[in-house]
Amino acid sequence: MSSPTADVSVRVAWSDDADAIAAVQVRAWGEQYAGVLPPEAIPTDPEPVAEAWRTSMGRPADARNRVLVALERNRVVGYAVTTPAADPDCDPIADGELAELAVVPDERGRGHGSRLLQAAAETLEADRFTRAVTWTIATDDRRRAFLESAGWAPDSAHRELDLDGSGTTTLKQVRLHTALA
Repeated sequence: MSSPTADVSVRVAWSDDADAIAAVQVRAWGEQYAGVLPPEAIPTDPEPVAEAWRTSMGRPADARNRVLVALERNRVVGYAVTTPAADPDCDPIADGELAELAVVPDERGRGHGSRLLQAAAETLEADRFTRAVTWTIATDDRRRAFLESAGWAPDSAHRELDLDGSGTTTLKQVRLHTALA
């Protein structure tokens, strides 16, 4: 007799998921950006974040903008966002972007991130992209190792984001890419 398996899945997000996605984002960003950004630059209140999700999911700027959610039973534990790549050296027809991938910190290591990453790649392929790119914090070795273990690699692009317009709150990122089947 085999042991029971958890009820886990990934699906396209519904607008009703906005509150749950915002809660995941606030928790995940709180950990991901701690020590990288000033605390006041990291959202802590999920309500305005949820409103932004409702707006963006209700009126996407492009039909190929997708939000996926990872579920443990009926509970949202992670999300991913795919979209056409907007970088000037990317082709928005051929190059898609994994714009965001986040899993609740205490749910990591249970396969949710891998399922989300696979579903995001399949979604980008279904939207007829042939390559995917994503940006990651230059010092986030854990995320980079996760992506590289799934076949992503640095493509030599890098950037420094000026988050407050004054040059005092910056974020260095590197871009990774992968071919889509």
